[in-house]
Amino acid sequence: MIVGTVKEVKKHEYRVGLTPKAAEAYKNAGHTVLVEKGAGEGAGYTDDQYAAAGAKLMPSAKDIWADAGMIIKVKEPLENEYALIRENQILYTYLHLASDKPQTEALLKSKCIAIAYETIRDNKGQLPCLKPMSQIAGRMAIQEGAKYLEKPMGGRGVLLSGVPGVPHAEIVVLGAGIVGASAVKLAVGSGAHVTVVDLDLDKLSYLEDLYDSRITTLYSTPENIEQILPFADLVVGAVLIPGSAAPKLIRNKHLSMMKNGSVIVDVAIDQGGCSEASHITYHDDPVFIKDGVINYCVGNMPGAVSYTSTNALGNATLRYGLMIANTGPEAALKQDSGLLDGLNIYKGAITYKGVAEAHNLSYTPALEVIR
Repeated sequence: MIVGTVKEVKKHEYRVGLTPKAAEAYKNAGHTVLVEKGAGEGAGYTDDQYAAAGAKLMPSAKDIWADAGMIIKVKEPLENEYALIRENQILYTYLHLASDKPQTEALLKSKCIAIAYETIRDNKGQLPCLKPMSQIAGRMAIQEGAKYLEKPMGGRGVLLSGVPGVPHAEIVVLGAGIVGASAVKLAVGSGAHVTVVDLDLDKLSYLEDLYDSRITTLYSTPENIEQILPFADLVVGAVLIPGSAAPKLIRNKHLSMMKNGSVIVDVAIDQGGCSEASHITYHDDPVFIKDGVINYCVGNMPGAVSYTSTNALGNATLRYGLMIANTGPEAALKQDSGLLDGLNIYKGAITYKGVAEAHNLSYTPALEVIR
């Protein structure tokens, strides 16, 4: 198979779909690897490193889209890439289609085979290709939240740890999954007081056992969320329904109840955000203020730590990518039911129920279309 990776065109996205080591793995498996010149620079990789790995460097992304049977990316294709997607071409990347109807319609029209990192499951039912980026985003949420709590950044002027004689900051983490648990880890380490909110009592019990009296756990109800938000200095939105739109846990009315200069970091923004006020922002202009609350809604947070996140993503996605390239998509999807969960669109049909429901479009089970 001809496998290609292109330079990401999303604003301030520095990650790349293939590291040189991953390119070498595809090459060693007998595949042709095409890499757009300069594609890896943002993640710290040179064209010479790709050439040494056996990849063929291409002058333009258009040439790679035209020749490659499988395109390996990091982020979803943008509008100026839609026309480049070919029928039967495999698109292997993060897609987040439930919050993006134009992209969904474009992929349907192209009749491509779209496999989304964020809905692939392993034999434990977990999300192995989403997990490393969730870990990074959760940890970054505390790092970015701490920065925007500083007075010069518009925040309350609060230090997460406090100091002797001055209270610690209050951090609320909505969601106790991978993002939430990663945020809690850094938040507890910072010395802040942390409240974790979730519907899953097993997850809350695990975190309570892990951190003992250093955190408070709270069952997720609208009433509990409304009661806790006014005390928060920093709120991390870490809720996830895989492949579906995020529930709106923070209502617009809640913002006026919160402290002036408090911060919301909505990590769920890729799936539409868990705050009604949220809209996508970028690293060059990451926040907006509504009712005195600073809202951080960058949709590609891990792109800011591109070396770390590119390597973590490559570790998670390479195995599945090689399976697809080695056997062809249909055989790979039949072979691995977890990979089949990653199939969102197949040659004009939506094969992931959460995407179809989000846009009120028809759904076809994946096994029906790949027979």
